[in-house]
Amino acid sequence: MKITVVGAGNVGATVAQRLVDRELANEVVLTDVVEGLPQGKGLDMLESTPVLGSDVKVAGANNYDATANSDIIVITAGIARKPGMSRDDLLATNAGVLKSVTEQVAPRSPKSIIIVVSNPLDVMVYVALKVSGFDRKRVIGMAGVLDTARFRTFIASELNVSVEDVQAFVLGGHGDSMVPLVRYTSVAGIPLTELLPADKIEAMVKRTRQGGAEIVGLLKTGSAYYAPSASVVQMVEAITKDKKRILPCSVYLQGEYGMKDVVIGVPVKLGKNGVEQVMEIKLTDSEKTELNKSAEDVKVNIGKVKLS
Repeated sequence: MKITVVGAGNVGATVAQRLVDRELANEVVLTDVVEGLPQGKGLDMLESTPVLGSDVKVAGANNYDATANSDIIVITAGIARKPGMSRDDLLATNAGVLKSVTEQVAPRSPKSIIIVVSNPLDVMVYVALKVSGFDRKRVIGMAGVLDTARFRTFIASELNVSVEDVQAFVLGGHGDSMVPLVRYTSVAGIPLTELLPADKIEAMVKRTRQGGAEIVGLLKTGSAYYAPSASVVQMVEAITKDKKRILPCSVYLQGEYGMKDVVIGVPVKLGKNGVEQVMEIKLTDSEKTELNKSAEDVKVNIGKVKLS
């Protein structure tokens, strides 16, 4: 198993480190346009493997030839948010970056699965899908796993329970209109609505929607990377180990949930082939309205992208 991580910034480097720590590949390649950056970080990671007992080969490169024949490609490249910026503010710059990266990596690894992390996430998945020409099951966005992790964190903290016992789903676009599904949220099987009053639940829903901005505001010079990288690795593990995990991921819809030609987060089954099934769950009228609103927001931004 060979995994390439494009972008050696905080997110990309932490993804690569977690892949090495957990020995999820035989070979990890870290690429970046900044000369020396991926090579230095890659060598540092490689030198940690004797301590970890991890037999993973790690290499850094500034060219895409080193990525050839990758099984999975994780794209983290692009500019990060700064305080006051929305994910959508990154649209034009990162669309150009994603187009360029995909044009380079897809022909060199035509059988690979692409996981997109760059923001605005759902639009970047659309760009990678259209530019690569890959089947939709092999171009997946990391968003719902991260948003759900944040929601679960806030619930566990509020109730003072283990995060392992909190189950939740956050669907929709990776932005302010994301849809935390309270009705499908439980703690050790107990519905969340039986454990917390409506006002506390709504406060956590709001905090989840603003989770990325909260961290950007605190850091002031960058955006989140520990939780995003952990979310990517959960997806990678589901694929490399063919675990058939049901996870909320950003995918291109072809009629599911009554939507076409849009990329949003929905529950999918992840295995060795990528997205092996889009899971359609029953939604109430209000949940459908929220999901449709989120999808419309993504469509507006997709319409702003020029791929030619």
